[in-house]
Amino acid sequence: MSRRVEILEEDPIFQEHIFTIKQARLRHEKFDGEMSEEIVRMSFERGDSVAAVLHNIKEDTVLFTEQFRYPTVADGTGWMLELPAGVVETGEDPYETIKRELIEEIGYEVGSLRPIGQFYVSPGGTSERIHLYYATVTESQQTGEGGGVVHEGENIRRVAIKVSEALLKISTGEICDAKTIIGLQWVQINRR
Repeated sequence: MSRRVEILEEDPIFQEHIFTIKQARLRHEKFDGEMSEEIVRMSFERGDSVAAVLHNIKEDTVLFTEQFRYPTVADGTGWMLELPAGVVETGEDPYETIKRELIEEIGYEVGSLRPIGQFYVSPGGTSERIHLYYATVTESQQTGEGGGVVHEGENIRRVAIKVSEALLKISTGEICDAKTIIGLQWVQINRR
């Protein structure tokens, strides 16, 4: 069921690189059918992203990236194990984005990917939505070194981890990235 939303004013209050923060004055329909009082909300506009679970069934491993992530320095080490991922450029199809990102980040060329689903990272504060895919792979699909795009400051290491070990790393906190946890749990449920 669709409910009414009235955007009274919407302004970008910060904009740099790929990040924008919008502030809006709005009203929305409440569950009782009445309109809310005017409220102010902000949204970190990140756009859509993609990620993929690459599963080597023969070895029962998943391919990960390991890279530095500045926002995690305060509460972690700064380096994260996560699924290969990237930002969907304006006008780009998410399916084509993930194929490009897999080549750039881990050097794998994948013929077809199965869509797992789409989800918002943190809908209370950001518009970022992730399109998550799955593919089975073999080592023969590695066509390059990967490592990321140097002029974008990327320095990525490809890591293959057994599914059972990766699931354990969730419980120990070594894997603490939401898209990666969702992807691994999908593999756990669907791999039989």
